[in-house]
Amino acid sequence: MTDTNGFDHVVDVLIVGSGGGGMAAALTAHTCGLDALVVEKASYFGGSTALSGGGIWVPNAPAQRREGYSPDPEGVVEYLLRITEGLVSEARIRQYVESAPKMLEFLEGLSSWFEFVWKPSYADYYPELPGGSELGSTINVPAIDLRKLGPDEELMLKPLALAPRGIWLGPKDLRTFYRIRQSWAGKGVLLKLIWRMFKARAFNERMAAIGQSLVARLRLAMRDNGIPLWLDAPMIELLTRADGSVSGAVVERGGAKQRIGARRGVILASGGFDHDLAWRKEQLPVVDHDWSFGNPVAMGDGIRAGEKVGAATDLLDEAWWCPAIQWPDGRMQFMLNERMMPSQFIVNGAGKRFINEAAPYMDFGHAMIDGQKPGITHIPCWLITDHRSWTRYVVGGHLPLPKIPGTPVPTGRKIPKAWLESGVVKAATSWDEMATKIGVPAAELRATAARFNELARKGHDDDFNRGDSVYDNYYGDPTLPNPNLYPLGDRPYYAFRIVLGDLGTSGGLRTDEHARVLRPDGTIVSGLYAVGNTSAPVMGRSYAGAGATIGPAMTFGFVAAKHLASQA
Repeated sequence: MTDTNGFDHVVDVLIVGSGGGGMAAALTAHTCGLDALVVEKASYFGGSTALSGGGIWVPNAPAQRREGYSPDPEGVVEYLLRITEGLVSEARIRQYVESAPKMLEFLEGLSSWFEFVWKPSYADYYPELPGGSELGSTINVPAIDLRKLGPDEELMLKPLALAPRGIWLGPKDLRTFYRIRQSWAGKGVLLKLIWRMFKARAFNERMAAIGQSLVARLRLAMRDNGIPLWLDAPMIELLTRADGSVSGAVVERGGAKQRIGARRGVILASGGFDHDLAWRKEQLPVVDHDWSFGNPVAMGDGIRAGEKVGAATDLLDEAWWCPAIQWPDGRMQFMLNERMMPSQFIVNGAGKRFINEAAPYMDFGHAMIDGQKPGITHIPCWLITDHRSWTRYVVGGHLPLPKIPGTPVPTGRKIPKAWLESGVVKAATSWDEMATKIGVPAAELRATAARFNELARKGHDDDFNRGDSVYDNYYGDPTLPNPNLYPLGDRPYYAFRIVLGDLGTSGGLRTDEHARVLRPDGTIVSGLYAVGNTSAPVMGRSYAGAGATIGPAMTFGFVAAKHLASQA
C-alpha cells in the first residue's frame, strides 16, 4: 500500500513480533535513543521463543569467557561456512560471529534481569569439523519465578503441554535426569523435582526455565525501560513511499485499523509460516500434516507483507526439522534422547536403517524427506527397541521406575495401554510379528536387527558410524564402551512411530548482513528489516548447535536496531 501520510501514531521504529528477536531489537533500539513500539498479533507475547528450549548459540559469549573458554572467531566462521555450503554470504556469517557476543554483552549490561550461563559439554552438532566445538557454545538463562512478571504472567505464551507446578528442569538437569537408572546423580534430580513440587505448593512458587525464563526476562527488561507492547495487534500490511521505501504499517487494534508511521524503519520479527499447511505443502509436498512445534499463530504474515513490497525470499521449503512422536491426544513430543539410546535402531518402510539414528535432528529430518521422495516410506519411520531399554532408559517421557500412582508421566514396567491402542507404539514378541505390525518386509527387518546386533556386539557402527561423534554420545549411556550401541535382546520388542516435526519454518525474506530486506536483484528495500524465522536463515539448511534459531534471531534483532539507529 502506498503511503499518503495521515498516520494515527508515529514512532522511530516499529517492531512486528514479540519473540526473542523482536524483544532484543526493541531493547537495542530503545537504548540507542529511539522510540520503539512492539506489536504482536497474538493475545500472548513470547512467540516460538517461549515454547523453545531457550538455548542461545553464541560462540565466544561473555559467559564462556568468564569460564576461560574463547572459541577462535575465525574458526567459527570456517565452521559456519562449511555447514552452510555456500548458501549464506560470508558477510552475514561474519556479522553473526562478531555481533552475537556483543548482543549478550549488551543485554547483560542493560539489565540485571539478564543472567547468561554456559552449559559446557553440550557439543556443537558437528564438533569434528574445523571450528566445531566439543564443549559447545550453547548459552542459557537460569530459572525464574514467574510471579515477578505480575499481571504479565498471564499474558506470556505457555507451552501446550504444561507440567505440574514445581516440575521444571534446567538444561544441566536434563542430561543427568535421563541417567536416572545409571547414576545416583540422576536419582538426585528426581529428589530435586519432588522438593520443587513441595516448594511450589508450600510457597506458591511458579518457577519456569528454558524458553519461558528467557522470554520472561526479556519482557521484564522491556517493561523496566518503558517500551510499549501491543497485544492483539496484527500487522495487516506495510506502508511504502513513492520510491518504494517502507514508512510504516497498518495495524489492527481494538477492531480498528491504525496507520503506524516508522521514521527509521520497520523490523519484521513475526516468525515463519509454521501452521499455514497449504503454503507449506506448496513448498514441500512430502510434508502434508501440521506437525510443527512453532507458535500457533505463525502463519507467515511478515514474509507475505515483505513479498508485497518487492522483497525476495529464500529457502521457503526449509524448516528446523526434528523427528517427533505424535501422541493419541495430538500432542507432539520432540524425539531427542531416545535416538541416542544404545539399544535401538530406526527403520523406514523397507525395514532398513537409513541414517545414524543419533544424528542432529535437522539432518535426521532431511534424511526422512530425501528418503520419502523416491517412494520409500520414511514419514513415518519406526524406532525399535526392547524391554530392557524400556526398563532402563527414559523413552517417550516414561520413567524407568516402579509404578508410582498419580505421577504426571508414565512409570512402571508396562507400556501404557493407550499408547498401544492408538497405534503410536507397537509391541511384538518376534521380528516377523513386528514387521507385520509396522508394515515392513519381515526378511528385511530380521536382517536389519541381526546386522545391528552384530555391530553393537563389536562396538562400532560400520554402517552409519553412530557413536563416533561426541555429539552422539551426549544422551547415550556412559556406562557402555560405546554409549550409543548395545544389542537388542529382551522381548517384547517395541516400535515407536516417528513423524516429521519441526520447530518452525526457517525460510523467509532474503536479507543482507545488516538484516536489511533485499529485492530479487539484490537492491535494498529501504526501511525494512527482517530477523528470526521471518528471514532466510544464516544457518542455511543446517544447524550449528543447540540454540541456533534463537541465537541468530536475537543477534540480528540487535544488528537491525543498531543499523537502523545509525541511519539519518
